[in-house]
Amino acid sequence: MTDAPAPAFVPVRFAVLTISDSRSLAEDRSGTMLAERIEKAGHDLAARDLVRDDVAAIQAVVNRWTSDPGIDAVITTGGTGLTGRDVTVEAVEPLLDKRMDGFSTVFHIVSYGTIGTSTIQSRAIAGIARETFVFCLPGSPGACRDAWDGILAQQFDYRHAPCNFVEIMPRLDEHLKRAKLRGTDV
Repeated sequence: MTDAPAPAFVPVRFAVLTISDSRSLAEDRSGTMLAERIEKAGHDLAARDLVRDDVAAIQAVVNRWTSDPGIDAVITTGGTGLTGRDVTVEAVEPLLDKRMDGFSTVFHIVSYGTIGTSTIQSRAIAGIARETFVFCLPGSPGACRDAWDGILAQQFDYRHAPCNFVEIMPRLDEHLKRAKLRGTDV
């Protein structure tokens, strides 16, 4: 019996959105760090932007990117805390077709190893919107590093076993295909 060849790396197209009232794109260490890690891993940075902590502004960008067939995954950074200006979760959650509750759990486990119980102040979430992965991370470079290095780098590597996000990407629209075959809308 011969071993099957190892799967080849498959690049994913990412968009990074920073949500901040206090930084400009030039001062954005978290978004810059994510963009650098995405490209270093061999993926494509399809888009990058910064918006203020405003529900409508956040939703406009996330809606545009999740409607773009040239973007496979959106990562936001910032606005997941507990203050009155932290509205990323409120903006993105209604856009999700499916929540990925396990992401938040694993993020908190990874983060706990770095910052201890302070991780409870994060409302990091993830899910699928229009067949596009969406991850909402805290705004600190450390939290973004923890999320990328501890979770996303592996899950967006087709070679990661036993399973990964890349291998399920072609199947994220199965419900739409089934509805089309039945002649119904989803």
